[in-house]
Amino acid sequence: MNTTTPRRDADAGYRETFNQPPPLYPRNAYTSDAALQEAVAWAGLDAADPRLTEYGAIAGGELHELGYAANDHPPESRFLDPQGRRLDAVEFHPAYHRCMSLAKRHGLHGLSWTATDPGARIVRSVLFYLHYQFEAGTLCPVTMTHAAIPALRETPEVAAEWGPGILANAYDPSDRPATEKTGLTIGMGMTEKQGGSDVRANTTRATPLEAGGPGTAYALDGHKWFFSAPMSDAFLVLAQAPGGLSCFLLPRWRPDGTRNGLHLQRLKNKLGDRSNASSEVEFHDAWAVMIGEEGRGVSTIIQMVAETRLDCLIGSAGLMRQAVAQAVHHCRHRETFGKPLIEQPLMRNVLADLALEAEASMWLALRVAKAFDGAAASQSEALLKRLATPIGKYWVCKRAVPLVNEAQECLGGNGYVEDFLLARLYRQAPLNGLWEGSGNIQCLDVLRALAKTPAALEAFFDECAEARKSEPRLDRHLRSLEHALAAGSELEFGARRLVARMALALQASLLIQAAPAAVAEAFVASRLGDEDGGTFGMLPAGLDVEAILRRALPG
Repeated sequence: MNTTTPRRDADAGYRETFNQPPPLYPRNAYTSDAALQEAVAWAGLDAADPRLTEYGAIAGGELHELGYAANDHPPESRFLDPQGRRLDAVEFHPAYHRCMSLAKRHGLHGLSWTATDPGARIVRSVLFYLHYQFEAGTLCPVTMTHAAIPALRETPEVAAEWGPGILANAYDPSDRPATEKTGLTIGMGMTEKQGGSDVRANTTRATPLEAGGPGTAYALDGHKWFFSAPMSDAFLVLAQAPGGLSCFLLPRWRPDGTRNGLHLQRLKNKLGDRSNASSEVEFHDAWAVMIGEEGRGVSTIIQMVAETRLDCLIGSAGLMRQAVAQAVHHCRHRETFGKPLIEQPLMRNVLADLALEAEASMWLALRVAKAFDGAAASQSEALLKRLATPIGKYWVCKRAVPLVNEAQECLGGNGYVEDFLLARLYRQAPLNGLWEGSGNIQCLDVLRALAKTPAALEAFFDECAEARKSEPRLDRHLRSLEHALAAGSELEFGARRLVARMALALQASLLIQAAPAAVAEAFVASRLGDEDGGTFGMLPAGLDVEAILRRALPG
C-alpha cells in the first residue's frame, strides 16, 4: 500500500467547510438595525427616509468591500519628484477615493449646513454612523471639512470665498489651487511636539503681511506634530500672532498659484485609521489668512473641535454597533457543545450585554446630535450640548475598546485575523479616545463647564427629570450624583468617576423614555449599581435576553 497518497474521502473532508457562518454582508446596514430606526423616529424624522435606506445599502454593500482595499493599501508619500523638487503630496488607493466620493456625494461633509429640512443634522449623523462601521479613515477629512464651517463663519468674507467649494457635494482629489476644483476638503493642525493638548504652548509664529487682523494675510513659520489629512485643500491651524495665539486658514496653494510653504516631513505609521494619512509638517513662510479675532485662536477653533468631538462620539458608537453585529452573526451560526453558540447561557449573557452597551451609546450619540441641532433656537439645548458633548465623547470612546475586544472573543481566533472585520475595528477603536482631546481632557472640560456655566448642570438634570420619576433606581443614582457634586471636594481627582456616572444617567434616561422595556430594564439593572462598568457578560438573572438579542441583528 502506498502510504504517501492520501485517500480521496479524507482529502475531500479536509477541503470541506462546515460550522462556519455565512458572510454577513452584503445587507442593508440601516434597515437591519432596529434600534437605529427607532432612534431616528424618536428624533422626529421619517425612519424610512430614502437618504438613510440608500446609504444603508451602500454601507453594507460597496463600502464594506472598499474598506478592505483602502486599508490593505495605505497612503504613500511623494514628497519629492525624481529631480528633488518638492511635491509634498500623498497618493491613495482608488478605493480610498471611491469612499471619499460616496461620502461627499451623500452630504456627510455638509448636510448639517446645506439641507433645509428639519433634522438634517440627525440624518447626517446617521449617515456618518453607518459609514464609520465599514471605513473609518475617510471620515477624518470628512469630519474636519464639516466642522470647519462654524469657525470660518467667524470671518464672513473668508467663509463666502471658501464655503461654496467646501459644501459642494463633489470630491476632487486633484492637487491644484482651490479655485480650479469642483469640491474642497479641509484639514486641521493644532498639536506640536512640545505642546500636545496644551495648545497655548504652541511655538509656530505668524507675521502679518498687511495691517493684520481678521481676514488679512500672515506668513507662518513653525511645525505641527500631527497634521491630519495632509492632501486637504486648506487647513485650520493655530499660531502665535503679535496679539497672541490665533487661528488661521492655510491653503495648499498661494493666491498667486504657486505651492505654499507647507512641507511634509513624514507620514505617521499608525495603529489604526490606516487608509487615511496623518503627517508631520513644517511651515516655511507659509501664506495664511487669519480667522476670527487676533489672540482668540482657541475660542475660534474650539467651534471646529466641538463638531469633531461629536463625530468621535458618533463614530465610536458606530464601531460598537458593527462589532456587536459581527459577534451576534457568528454566534447565531456557529455550533459548539451540541447547539448554536447564541443558545449557550453564558454567551447569551455576553452578547446581550454587548448589545446593550452599543445601543445605549447610539442613543446618547444621537441625543447629543439633536442638542447640536437645537442649540441655536433653544437655550436648554445649547446648555445640554455644552455638557453632554465631553460627557459622551469621554464615555462612549472609552467603552469602545473593551467592547470590540469582547466581540473578538466571541469569534475566537477568527476575531484576531485581519481577514475578518473585527481585527480592523479593534485597531481603530482607541483612536477617538485620543483624537480631539484624551479622556482626561474631556473630564476636565466637564468640570470647566460646571464651573463656568452652572446652568448647564440644571439642563443635565432637567434632561433626566422625566425618567427619574418612573424609575427609582435612576432617582437614587441621580441623588448620589447630586450629593457628590455638592460636596465638591477633590472633584478633579475623581473626575472620571463623576463623568462616567453622568454618562450612565443620560443613557439610562434615554432608554427608559424611548427604548423597549426589556432594553431599559436590563441597562438600569446592570449599570446604575456599577458605574465602573466592569467586564461584559455580568448581567443579572431574570432579564429578557431574548428580546435584546433579537433586536441586535434581525434575521
